[in-house]
Amino acid sequence: MPRTTSRRRLYRLLDVAPTPAAMLDALDLEQLTAYHADVHDPSEFLGVPALRVTFGIDKDEAAWCDELVQLTDEDVRERERRTGALLLLAVDSTVYAVGYDQGFRLLPTHLKDQSFGLSVAIRTIDPQHVRDFTANQLGAARTDISIVPGGTSVPALGLRAHSRIVRSLGGYLDNIDLTASADSSGRPSRAMTVEGGVGLHLKLGTTPGTLIADIRTIAALLENTDPNPDLAFVEHIKPVTAPALRKTLDEQLDMILGQPTVDSICSAIPAEQIDDYTHAVTYAIKIGDCAPFSTDTFDLDYFLIRARIIKPGQRIEALRRGTVALYRRERASATDHLSTTSALKWFEAHIALGARRFYFLDGAWYEFGAAYLRTLRETVALLFPANPSLDLPAWQYSLDVNKKGKTVRRPIREAAYNEQAAKNRTGWVCLDQKNVNNPIKATNAVEICDLLAPDNTLVLVKKAHDSAPLSHLCYQAHVAVELLQQTPSVRAQFAQQVRIQSDGRRTLPENFTPRRVVFAILLKAGERLTPDTLFPFSLITLAQTAQVLNARGVQVEVVGIEAALPPATNRLSEAA
Repeated sequence: MPRTTSRRRLYRLLDVAPTPAAMLDALDLEQLTAYHADVHDPSEFLGVPALRVTFGIDKDEAAWCDELVQLTDEDVRERERRTGALLLLAVDSTVYAVGYDQGFRLLPTHLKDQSFGLSVAIRTIDPQHVRDFTANQLGAARTDISIVPGGTSVPALGLRAHSRIVRSLGGYLDNIDLTASADSSGRPSRAMTVEGGVGLHLKLGTTPGTLIADIRTIAALLENTDPNPDLAFVEHIKPVTAPALRKTLDEQLDMILGQPTVDSICSAIPAEQIDDYTHAVTYAIKIGDCAPFSTDTFDLDYFLIRARIIKPGQRIEALRRGTVALYRRERASATDHLSTTSALKWFEAHIALGARRFYFLDGAWYEFGAAYLRTLRETVALLFPANPSLDLPAWQYSLDVNKKGKTVRRPIREAAYNEQAAKNRTGWVCLDQKNVNNPIKATNAVEICDLLAPDNTLVLVKKAHDSAPLSHLCYQAHVAVELLQQTPSVRAQFAQQVRIQSDGRRTLPENFTPRRVVFAILLKAGERLTPDTLFPFSLITLAQTAQVLNARGVQVEVVGIEAALPPATNRLSEAA
């Protein structure tokens, strides 16, 4: 007896007219020719516009035969045959595709609705019985894959991390009226599983009537059903995949990069260089045909000047080809080289198209939904108490004359601020640059904190003109807490530093681990620090860091530092 359902992957296609001719035109004809594919029009039998493509590739000898002969000295000759089929059909003017075996390879990526399967999954999966997921960390070169055969809840999987982009989700269907939902007698069958990513992987009907009915059920569900509240967060942040939209955003960014002043761009640390960033002494920036420009930090002004003089329409590609190399010493020799990354990954930007908000980070575009930004700011707002636990001194500024002869306000060095803060606050200890050995890599040193408060709160201080220093600050806190909690030698060295720097007035117990971390931040030229004035991706980094440290039993607080600016003069300008 023929099967009534079969587990297949269903795709929804974009920009394909609901006719067999348009479906054929959308496919790669050269590929069809190379595969010797057979094309048929089964529209009359299916009752809707459709196209069927099948292929079979025969090889006289499998690719692994020669290697196995070489290894075993025995003649091995096995034939190889690859087959595949693709069924395209228009249901209510929308074109869908069902792949069989290798048939999915015939479907060009740009035709697929990248959010189709995932959008269905978050509307149909029981959030208490999620079986698997794939997710990427925004701002981190990492892909997480988790598989729980029996299923578990969303909270147990930790899927709600603020910087996590869910790519696919699998679980048990929750009361959906599909062909496979009932047995041959029409009674409800056992729980059915589904996996949604770009495509939707589930059991579909195997007759024209049941297949079309299942597709209509899925389409209606997408049209009329809201995401499950426990899974709605998945749609709050999405990578931009539509080529036309990416092109529009790139054009907007290209135009912004050509402007003399840019408020919507700030520097950022590429995911793969966060660790090297903490050890870099020299940065060599090369954009275009000019020689590398060496500096002791990433120079966003130079970066933007180089981008500005590139011809319109060519700036994005020039930055993609450009490089930023990091070195551990000033001489920037080959032996001191740490790493090199595309210059395109060294800044973040935000662009608004109407009411939609888009962010560029690590060389890719992302869209943040309004609900996501609201939730993110509400989460971070909890880290900003109305009455800060620490009374931090103002950050002193001095007057200086820059290379152009202009008088500018400059904040005193971070080391000087920390020294003054400890001197002016009873019981505080300055530990800026008083490092401990890294137990993982003996040649590296780790700074635990800048200041230690009387109640043993770790205070990490930073002046930030863009998001890069704040990313470093969060990274430092994460490392410091982890080392203190897990490494006895680090605890001992840190306690010794506290005793030495306090002239014996402060001691820490041998089993000391921090209970609280305070980020003390001077934002730009003394601008008031709030969740609304933080750089967009700093919100994500801060929320993620707080989540990680809270899981380790450490509270996080954020305190803004006021700026003590000198009187203005007629020739005065700001300098961070």
